[in-house]
Amino acid sequence: MAYQLPDLPYDYGDLERSIDAMTMEIHHTKHHNTYVTKLNEAISGTEYEEEALEALLGRVSTLSVAVRNNGGGHWNHSLFWRLMSPDGGGKPGGELASAIDSAFGSFEQFREQFTQAALGRFGSGWAWLIKTARGLEITDTPNQDNPLMDVAAKQGTPVLGLDVWEHAYYLRYQNRRADYVEAWWDVVNWAEAARRFEQA
Repeated sequence: MAYQLPDLPYDYGDLERSIDAMTMEIHHTKHHNTYVTKLNEAISGTEYEEEALEALLGRVSTLSVAVRNNGGGHWNHSLFWRLMSPDGGGKPGGELASAIDSAFGSFEQFREQFTQAALGRFGSGWAWLIKTARGLEITDTPNQDNPLMDVAAKQGTPVLGLDVWEHAYYLRYQNRRADYVEAWWDVVNWAEAARRFEQA
C-alpha cells in the first residue's frame, strides 16, 4: 500500500489573504510530496507496507528515523491542509468552543497560549491543540514529530496543528513567524477542528 500525496480541498491561491499561492504550491508539491516519496521508500518491502500510518506513528520509537521523519511529515501535512479553509477564521462553536473555554478560560486566552507555543518552538516544528484524557491541552513538537508518536513529550489526539517550519511562511513573511501565525488564524477551519474533537 503506497502512500499518496492528497489533493488540497482548495486551490493554491485560495488562502492568499494569509498564505501566498506560491508558498502553498511549493509546500504541497515539493515538501509534502518528498515526505510521501521517502516514506514509501522507507517501508518498501517491509511488513509495514500494509500497516496504517497512525499505528506506525504510535510505535515510532521502534522504527527507523526515516519512518519517523517522513511518516510524521506526511501525516502532519495531510492534517494541516484540512485545518485551513478559504471560509475559515473567526471562532469555533458548539462542543469545541465549550471545551476551549473550560480548559483555557476563554477563546482569547487559548489563542494567546497556542500562539506562544508556535512562537516558542525553537527551530522547525509544530504547535498543537490536542485532546487527552484530561481534556484539551496545548503542546508543540520538533521537526515532523506529532502527539500521536510514542516519543512525544505530551501525547493525545490532534485537534488543531500549525506548521512553523520556515518553508511554510518564508516567501511572504521571511523571518517574521509572528506575522505568519497571526495571519493563519484567519484561515483556520474550525468546522474540521470541531469534527476532529468530537471524534477523538
